[in-house]
Amino acid sequence: MDEETIHAILSRVLLAGRLPGGTKLGEHRLAEIFDVSRERIRKVLHRLGHERLIEVVKNRGAFTLAPDPNEIRVIFEARRILEGGIVAHLADTLSPDQVEALRDHVERETEALKTGDRQTWLKLSAEFHFLLASMTGNPLIIQQARELVGRTTMLVAFYENSAAAQCGCAEHRTIFRALASGERAKASRMMTTHLAMIETRLRPMACVDAGPTLESVIAEFMGDVMGGAALRAAAPQVA
Repeated sequence: MDEETIHAILSRVLLAGRLPGGTKLGEHRLAEIFDVSRERIRKVLHRLGHERLIEVVKNRGAFTLAPDPNEIRVIFEARRILEGGIVAHLADTLSPDQVEALRDHVERETEALKTGDRQTWLKLSAEFHFLLASMTGNPLIIQQARELVGRTTMLVAFYENSAAAQCGCAEHRTIFRALASGERAKASRMMTTHLAMIETRLRPMACVDAGPTLESVIAEFMGDVMGGAALRAAAPQVA
């Protein structure tokens, strides 16, 4: 298995929040799970550490993130500043195609919520924010958004209950409507309110229990990633 595939699987595992904070991601254990060398695993772990999806501690190894309350406050403050600016910019610049892409995305979020597919909804919810950042066309903004959203996606998966997802989906729809109608101030206000509400909904939640094993979680996501890779390989290539 190549490094890109291993990275894709571990990224999905981490962003889904299925592993408790502080779980050790041992090179030897992961090498056995993926049937590759420890050197290949080490490269992937360092990449995930650079992306701030895990914590790599010198002489101790790699661990899943376990943010403390002060870190949560700092991350969400940074997101409000960054993403409030993103939507203010987009309200003046969105093309008709971008509006339709956002409309389709919000509808897919709603459908995932209706069917009770929380895992898909969490993925789509994070991607809504990635999509907005990508529409700026600014690589620095995209990089910062990916790092910050990635960290808070794990927090939502750990601490936010299913009922709160209904609120998040409705808030995304409100942001979209403001953007589609070019309401700059409203879009910015709705985004900062949305992020403040997510932070508020996280605070009262207790940490999850020990949860499933590393092997079982990786196996769960491996089929999805490998299946998607197979479909892409089989798809006809357009010149």
